[in-house]
Amino acid sequence: MILSDRDIKELLARGELVIEPLGDGQIQPASVDLRLADEYLVIDPLATGVLDVAGRPTYRRIKSDRITVQPHSFILGRTVEYVRIPKGYTAFVEGRSSIGRLGLFIENAGWVDPGFEGTITLELYNANAVPIVLRAGMRICQIVIVKLLSEAEKPYSGKYQGQRSVTESRIYEEIGHGGEAPP
Repeated sequence: MILSDRDIKELLARGELVIEPLGDGQIQPASVDLRLADEYLVIDPLATGVLDVAGRPTYRRIKSDRITVQPHSFILGRTVEYVRIPKGYTAFVEGRSSIGRLGLFIENAGWVDPGFEGTITLELYNANAVPIVLRAGMRICQIVIVKLLSEAEKPYSGKYQGQRSVTESRIYEEIGHGGEAPP
């Protein structure tokens, strides 16, 4: 069941759901708008060469009030807001329609697991043929909260738990040096 604005406000008031800082007008009828922070990661193509999931790519960290996403390019950003999802809920992040209509795809690898807490790293891809300028503090995406039928037995406690800055892929922690997943 997707939560309405009323349900979201009740969970926030009880402290079960945390979305901070939360300003006026961010709560929508069935979601909460999240804002873009001022830090980004871009894979450094000169230092990385080929992306191998068993290796750790080299990123350039950028801190700026605005960033230009070049056509057909990919960067990581993050939300201003720190979230904590209760173990009886999950969430997903969607790009805002107004931004999608400019050709910017916004993902967070799908779901925000029950028990996750931290800022949300966003995968930003410009599918347009022209650059797109983004500004820190702008509403970039929306988080939709969903009630589970029952609480998760094993809430999230993974490698991204508690992240407060834009966080690179850590898939290399899952892959052995021979390129195979651990048993």
